[in-house]
Amino acid sequence: MEDTLEVYHRPYDRKYPLVCLDETNRQLISEMRKTVPAKPGCNKHVDYEYRRNGVVDIFMMFEPLKARRHVKVTQQRTRKDFAECIRDLVDVHYPDAEKIVLVMDNLNTHSEGSLYEAFEPAEARRLAEKLEIHHTPKHGSWLNMAEIEIGVVSRQCLSKYIETKERMISEVAAWEHQRNKAGATVDWQFTTADARIKLKHLYPVI
Repeated sequence: MEDTLEVYHRPYDRKYPLVCLDETNRQLISEMRKTVPAKPGCNKHVDYEYRRNGVVDIFMMFEPLKARRHVKVTQQRTRKDFAECIRDLVDVHYPDAEKIVLVMDNLNTHSEGSLYEAFEPAEARRLAEKLEIHHTPKHGSWLNMAEIEIGVVSRQCLSKYIETKERMISEVAAWEHQRNKAGATVDWQFTTADARIKLKHLYPVI
């Protein structure tokens, strides 16, 4: 826990960008009957019946110090999908970084091993060398600021019916553009000193 909190208090360095990564899944749902929009004197009517169209995975890559996020929608959650996400971070979003300081939880796919499963050893090693990984502790995923951003996109963008992966990509991309343009970020104030006081019961007794 203290490792993650100390990382959050490093000054901004464009050569060592801090990026928080998390993922979630969302069910694709279509309406059985068309929604009746709200109008003066009449509430919006949404039928309770719906059709399930499968599930997609959403990767949230969030750089809090620059108020930037990149969201990637994939068909499934596999080690290869995670590895492709990392390659996007390294080669597309942060090609000039010496290392990406990466905060993420302990999900079984969130490891350098996924890179070696997805790519040839030389390519996997190239990507791994560009990462400085900091895992949040078990049961401590709330320390990951990307989880907060997932909560925001869930409320602002994903609470409605979205039928297809293509529509999901379009909706999330529009949300990402708007939130990046607004410069929205997370005002993180929880420090190591706070943890030692408020979460004292979690520390080992010697």
